[in-house]
Amino acid sequence: MTPQHHEDVTAQKRRTGLSRMWHALFYSFAGLRAGWGETAFRQEAIASVVLVPLAFWVGQGWVETALLIGTVVLVMVVELLNTGIETAIDRIGPEWHVLSKRAKDMGSAAVLLSLLLCSGTWIAALWMHFGNPA
Repeated sequence: MTPQHHEDVTAQKRRTGLSRMWHALFYSFAGLRAGWGETAFRQEAIASVVLVPLAFWVGQGWVETALLIGTVVLVMVVELLNTGIETAIDRIGPEWHVLSKRAKDMGSAAVLLSLLLCSGTWIAALWMHFGNPA
């Protein structure tokens, strides 16, 4: 860690109130920019541009609309966390280790579960919207 970087980290820990929130907002945007560099996150973000507006049409009430949008956002959140885990493991070193593999596999499993939840929610909503003759 460079002395300048250490100073930046320490400065953020000393901030309070609105100043801390303001700086945290920029760190969050930096995280989103970093996520955009990952293919999986980019694909999910592009899909969200279609799915979020579609949720307002498919959703039958605000609760269903919120669930449809929420599952899409959840997939992106889990993908960012998984990428964070993978990045931290890769930072430690390139050599194979059973615990590194385990951490990466669990992150991948979390993404899979979020995708299954999202898909199931959307399939059920689409079925109720289009497939239910009632």
